[in-house]
Amino acid sequence: MKMNRKIKKALLLGAACGAVLGMGLTFAAASKALDTKEATLAKVQDKLKEENKDLQSKLKQQKAVEAAAVLSKEEPDNWELVLVNNDYPLDKEYQPELAEILEGRSVDARIAEDTKQMLEDAQAGGLKMYVCSAYRSYDDQKTVFNETMQNWVNQGSSLLDAYDETKKSVAIPGYSEHATGLALDITSEDYQELDDKQADTAESKWLAENCYKYGFILRYPPDKADITGIIYEPWHYRYVGKEAAKEMKEKNVTLEEYLGVK
Repeated sequence: MKMNRKIKKALLLGAACGAVLGMGLTFAAASKALDTKEATLAKVQDKLKEENKDLQSKLKQQKAVEAAAVLSKEEPDNWELVLVNNDYPLDKEYQPELAEILEGRSVDARIAEDTKQMLEDAQAGGLKMYVCSAYRSYDDQKTVFNETMQNWVNQGSSLLDAYDETKKSVAIPGYSEHATGLALDITSEDYQELDDKQADTAESKWLAENCYKYGFILRYPPDKADITGIIYEPWHYRYVGKEAAKEMKEKNVTLEEYLGVK
């Protein structure tokens, strides 16, 4: 009889332990399922956030593409990405608020601090930068275009050929980034020729490597003329903002490609 009671007690204890263990396993399984569900939900939320970020970026880029034609009437939030090229003219009435960075050289006031910092850091590194051109008005651009075209004519080109050759390296008045106040032509002080050899100077090499840190890009890189419409210009730098400049450098894309135009 005693043995039976002991057996019965053991059985009851075993059943109780089994129930507790079963509850523990059930709880563990439920907890694991909940963790898995939460992890899946977090992934979905992250994906939705990323997709929303991409949509917002594309919308911002599209606005930048459309902004140039009406820039004097409404100032876009993403003014630094405004697209001006052979297909997208700038409003002729546009006049940016200017700030002088060097004697006789001015830029859009909003990029003056970054521009000065870039030039100062280059100088501190022993480089000698020469800003040969910054902001140019519509009339200034017209003068540059006509003078360049006349040079071709003087070399024996017909007016039509001179026009075609000129627009490969000089924007047609009304289609120039210089009128935005966001573009700079920078050469070495020791070599001021606007040709491919400019890329071999220490100044150009430093700019090509570091300009993105200050919000600038090399606007007309080599092998991209079919996209930008302008030949390789190792002296022409355009402000697009630090975030965009970093991304464009990493992806090796032009402003047109970044904005999804080409």
